[in-house]
Amino acid sequence: MKVLLYTEGEKLISKSGLGKAIQHQKKALEYENIEYTTNIHDDYDIVHINYYGPKSYRLAKKAKRKGKKVVYHAHSTEEDFRNSFIFSKQIAPLFKKWIIKCYNLGDVIVTPTPYSKRLLEGYGIKKKIYAISNGIELDKFKQDKKAKEKFRKRYNIKENQKVIIGLGLYIKRKGILDFVELSKRLPEYKFIWFGYSPLSASPKEIRDAVNTKRENLLFAGYVEQSLIAEAMNGCDLYLFPTLEETEGIPIIEACACKTPALIRDIPVFEEWLEDGVNVYKAKDIDEFEQKTKDILEKKLPYLGEKAYKVALERDIKKIGKQLKEVYEKVMES
Repeated sequence: MKVLLYTEGEKLISKSGLGKAIQHQKKALEYENIEYTTNIHDDYDIVHINYYGPKSYRLAKKAKRKGKKVVYHAHSTEEDFRNSFIFSKQIAPLFKKWIIKCYNLGDVIVTPTPYSKRLLEGYGIKKKIYAISNGIELDKFKQDKKAKEKFRKRYNIKENQKVIIGLGLYIKRKGILDFVELSKRLPEYKFIWFGYSPLSASPKEIRDAVNTKRENLLFAGYVEQSLIAEAMNGCDLYLFPTLEETEGIPIIEACACKTPALIRDIPVFEEWLEDGVNVYKAKDIDEFEQKTKDILEKKLPYLGEKAYKVALERDIKKIGKQLKEVYEKVMES
């Protein structure tokens, strides 16, 4: 059994969550000794497609004509496409029709969470859908005192200064507006946002937010994964005010580092992240403000050890086994 892992425009999406998911996928297959290629000219038995572009669509059609099996990975939904870039809300209905057309080419569909699986089923897609996490590399994300020291030295963080980090592209959906607003409401804390996307593709309110000048607010831009691991260890709170996700890899990374986390109370997190058990949740900006203060002032209990169990369940080695089972089933069908 040989798998063609295909991601259209991989270089363009390499700095996004999807890019990270693709790297995890490769690692997962390597752990299971599953032979794979990324060269579309190689021979293969299964093509595992990770994107919804026209090249991906044509490749899936070609593979089916040749009698190959197609696994379509549904990383995106209409819901998480909305509020991303300029005009994304207006064209979201067309986007939905297109991804349905793409995903229906799969013999089976893989998507990161039970939540995104339910969304796809709600679109009327009848193919078998498997919910499999994008996974986490536990050897790269773990509690590390030296990483903490490196981070605080790198960003000149004072000994007793409390630091809150956020992570994501410059898009409304990631909750960047609330992150900036909290930096204004809580000037006693340092706020650092990691991630980057061209502001030319962002609406004015996002451009204004990113260009906000405050002593306690820093937009650090895109950094490599090793520095994100440092940041997760060095911060006092990981803040994830995202409005919509199909999974959200950074929250798993925070759990792996046993980092206190405050996330938005949205459906995607309902079945695996529990408020007051392994993370804290907030519904609006006022609740984010209050719980941020309560966590940093230790009025709320530390949940890091229980959070780590969430990451253990999504260890990339386990993800490899789950993908292997899907491949074997699709080959037998």
